Amino acid sequence: MSYRPYQEIVRRKSRRVYVGKVPVGDGAPITVQTMTNTLTTDVAGTVAQIRRAEAAGVDIVRVSCPDQESALALKDIVRQVEVPIVADIHFHYRRALEAADSGAACLRINPGNIGSDERVKEVVKSARDHGCSMRIGVNAGSLEKHLLEKYGEPNPEALVESALYHANILQQHDFHDFKISVKASDVFLAVAAYQQLAEVCDHPLHIGITEAGGRRMGTVKSSIGLGSLLWAGIGDTLRVSLSDEPEEEVRVGWDMLKTLGIRHRGVKVISCPSCARQGYNVIETVRTLEDRLGHIETPITLSIIGCVVNGPGEALMTDLGVTGGGNGRHMIYSAGKTDHTIDGGSMVDHIVDLVEAKAAALRAAQEREKIAAE
Repeated sequence: MSYRPYQEIVRRKSRRVYVGKVPVGDGAPITVQTMTNTLTTDVAGTVAQIRRAEAAGVDIVRVSCPDQESALALKDIVRQVEVPIVADIHFHYRRALEAADSGAACLRINPGNIGSDERVKEVVKSARDHGCSMRIGVNAGSLEKHLLEKYGEPNPEALVESALYHANILQQHDFHDFKISVKASDVFLAVAAYQQLAEVCDHPLHIGITEAGGRRMGTVKSSIGLGSLLWAGIGDTLRVSLSDEPEEEVRVGWDMLKTLGIRHRGVKVISCPSCARQGYNVIETVRTLEDRLGHIETPITLSIIGCVVNGPGEALMTDLGVTGGGNGRHMIYSAGKTDHTIDGGSMVDHIVDLVEAKAAALRAAQEREKIAAE
């Protein structure tokens, strides 16, 4: 229980599945996903892209397998990366069999789309044999024809009915290691569908606003949609879909989780928008620090405030902080208290050094606690 009740988020109860060694659902940490946009047959390019996503903190990566060559290429890709790989399969069941055999940790597949019951049975057997979970991925843009005829258009009820239809197929084969997504590019539609689905099943939910747009608009749409779901306790894993590099999706996903206090990774910057009172160029300072501190994984809060109006108050709630002062000298705060001043010319380098030292100290303390507990 948080000592600030208004910050408390009560998560929806769900089953647990595993994507490789990564747990999803049943109270496990909400995971951040992305998807590669390279040709999967370009093994070197795909691996490089996954490694950049890994550096940004991704938990799970999805890779498209539109043909046999791509499904077989997974074998080389999986060996060269650390995170579990989800194979994106659409209509051809053999791609699922090949991907599972190539080392995929999860199959993104809608069982009702791959043909006969015998084919579904083959895919389920292959998933079991290789320890694969599955994701049922319903999308408003590709709903089944009979549902569009029934409802007249994509709506929350149609998305939920589609999801439960595919889930029932797997359950009839006694396969329960799957999660579900009901994505739409319309924020209202996606959120309503997830809310309805959350009420009628206990499967873990993969949340996302599909085809959200470029970096700016896509971030806004995803933040509104995913933020409202996460705040309501809905969602066990997420992907922010941007027309941008996969690592940018990861960064935005982490920023959402950090903002809601759900998961913490790296430096959380609290900064003012700047005004005529600023004692230094706040915007440029923040931009530079975010870039130079991107390698930090240890959770640290850092306030960057241009003047003394809000600076001391914000610093009370952060690990480190800086407030603009006069004559080119600025106040550095540590653990909420004034510590020392620093010349503006060396301020950025100094803050980077402080953050890196703080991160090292926190890691060392965690290691000592771990050893003591053993």
